[in-house]
Amino acid sequence: MIEVKHLTKKFEDKTVLDDVSITFEQGKTNLIIGQSGSGKTVLLKSIVGLHTVDQGEIWYDDRQYNSLNFKQKKEIRKEIGMLFQGAALFDSSTVEENVMLPLDMFTEMSYKEKLSRVNFCLERVNLTEVNSLFPSEISGGMKKRVAIARAIALNPKYLFCDEPNSGLDPQTGIVIDNLIKNITEEFNITTIINTHDMNSVIEIGDKVVFIYEGKKIWEGSNQEIMKTECKELNEFVFATNLAKKLRENP
Repeated sequence: MIEVKHLTKKFEDKTVLDDVSITFEQGKTNLIIGQSGSGKTVLLKSIVGLHTVDQGEIWYDDRQYNSLNFKQKKEIRKEIGMLFQGAALFDSSTVEENVMLPLDMFTEMSYKEKLSRVNFCLERVNLTEVNSLFPSEISGGMKKRVAIARAIALNPKYLFCDEPNSGLDPQTGIVIDNLIKNITEEFNITTIINTHDMNSVIEIGDKVVFIYEGKKIWEGSNQEIMKTECKELNEFVFATNLAKKLRENP
């Protein structure tokens, strides 16, 4: 479980997060949605420690992350997996080397042990016989799956995904969504996904948090979102679905 309490973040005179409190549940896919500029990306980066918050608390289970020293934070970072927008693979490294990178950085495993873990993770995302390929030799959907394999290499307790479906066609996006949800449930991970994709919300949104102008103004399940009376959320859902339809049927 990850919990944020009364989180506030400012950039100069602009308040980007305003007294945000959320509990992200273990073993479930927790989705953060909102318009561009709403503060959802800043929220995600604040939780993982890429931004220092001005006020509030960030808890990883029973540990207050933003009160820890560098060494203590490093221990928690070993328990975190990250899936970046665009996959963020190293072009000059093979698939195997990309997935092995966290193991090289944070463990003292032998090469044989690391290779075994890499192969397990690749098999878990339904990729085989791609170890020696470079990112330029595989599709966008395969790159995202390699990035997921890298994100789970350290068997994380917490998984953060930034726009995991960005740049993917709808069918491939569904594959990635289902893969993230299955891994979350299988390994009982606290997964937080930053997305604007309403397909993801409807398909895998165990818990959905709507950020509007820096504030959390709605939270609930993917079932409840279709019945909400929150005006701002309804406008966001309608605008997102309308834009999607226009892109698919120009």
